[in-house]
Amino acid sequence: MTTTDFTLSRNRFGRLTLTSVDSQVHEDVAPVRAFPIQAPDDGIGMVCTDGREVAWIDRLADLSAPNRQLVEEELISHEFMPEIRRIAHVTSFATPCTWHVDTDRGETEFVLRGEEDIRKLEGAMLLVADNHGIHFLIRDMAALDKHSRKILDRFL
Repeated sequence: MTTTDFTLSRNRFGRLTLTSVDSQVHEDVAPVRAFPIQAPDDGIGMVCTDGREVAWIDRLADLSAPNRQLVEEELISHEFMPEIRRIAHVTSFATPCTWHVDTDRGETEFVLRGEEDIRKLEGAMLLVADNHGIHFLIRDMAALDKHSRKILDRFL
């Protein structure tokens, strides 16, 4: 099923319902990004609670405005990946240690268990996982201030 083969609505519980052009109704579907970091608006599967994909969205921009709004609302409510803007300081250069950072969602601190929890992605992007499994994104290492880059270099 492609992007134009369905309509979305919310049921009385606020959950997404997908109705195909042949009137098949799928209750409680959720959008899942195929490439949440590299291509967040491309390749989105609409998935049932049993994990079965019932529709595929090539590009978010291809959806009708009402469908796009519902998908975007649902993605925002389920995804949480703060972007690190600055590393203020760390408690130690040995792990585990606590990082004090400024993100696009405000100041926070988290525990880095080990250097293996910093993953290099394509280009200059990094994904940093804390001890609770929350992922923090560094979109461009070169865009960080000198102090932040110096701290980061000690862990890479």
